[in-house]
Amino acid sequence: MPNFLSEQLYRFFKRIIDIIGAIVGLIFLILLYIFIGLAIKIDSRGPVVVKLKRISEGRPIMIYKFRSMVANAPQLMEELKKAGKNERVSGPFFKIKKDPRITRVGRLLRKYRLDEFPQFINVLQGTMSLVGPRPHQPDEVAGYPAEFQGVPLEKAGITGLSQISGASTLSFQRELQLDTKYIENKGLWLDFKILGKTLLILAKDPTAV
Repeated sequence: MPNFLSEQLYRFFKRIIDIIGAIVGLIFLILLYIFIGLAIKIDSRGPVVVKLKRISEGRPIMIYKFRSMVANAPQLMEELKKAGKNERVSGPFFKIKKDPRITRVGRLLRKYRLDEFPQFINVLQGTMSLVGPRPHQPDEVAGYPAEFQGVPLEKAGITGLSQISGASTLSFQRELQLDTKYIENKGLWLDFKILGKTLLILAKDPTAV
């Protein structure tokens, strides 16, 4: 971070940007939220929005997402793990390209990253930021190597260096390296660059985020 901008000032202005961005996102996308909610309810049983446990600033938080999986997804994940279906061959992350738990509407939501829009609520609450390390599950964080233990101590973000670098295709090690790079170089200018690139990627190819 530049010397002229203290950590306190950075956090202050970052929080203002987060609040403005979250309010704008929630207001301008309200009609889209309603449409997505109806599509989810028609497609499958279960809630429209789910709360998932993640780690941010060193503590567990509940993040909001549009439900993109079947109601018993956690139980099915354990069965898939036991069956050796995890395509992430290294590290604690769980990933399947054609995940059978994802609903029809859920595939569209994930393809265009629409399932993450409710996280604007997290940003408004202050549990997440617009930009920061990717939020991971407690069991995944427990598997971080010693050199990356500082990553979950930072406030998690909706987008970040790893997200705009194709997080879904990155190795476990590379994703954490990018999150560490962000923490070491964080600043308002970097945040704006990441936000700008995120918007460009979403406009061209949402699956790359």
